[in-house]
Amino acid sequence: MSDKILVIISTSDAGKARTGAMYALNTLKHGWMEEVKIVFFGPAQDLLLVDEELQKQVKEYQEIEEAVVACKFISDRDEKSEQLNEFGVQVKYVGEMISNYIREGYVPMVW
Repeated sequence: MSDKILVIISTSDAGKARTGAMYALNTLKHGWMEEVKIVFFGPAQDLLLVDEELQKQVKEYQEIEEAVVACKFISDRDEKSEQLNEFGVQVKYVGEMISNYIREGYVPMVW
């Protein structure tokens, strides 16, 4: 059984996105899993820029682990890459990244 999770937050629903971020943060803080990665994908990227509670969770995660990642293709298309970078989010192409994480044994959890 893997002790690594990949939390993919793609929903535009604030409650679901916050729940995913909270799970990732608490898993990291309490050591429930060895490694936790967060990727924002699709509508959740816009949500991250406007939802203060979600931003707070992500900032706390960043203090413990590393910057979260958002999809470059989508953020470039929506002209949001600069805003995400300013928030401390790494903007990268995530398709291959997600596939590599899965090959490395990360269990994907999609919110």
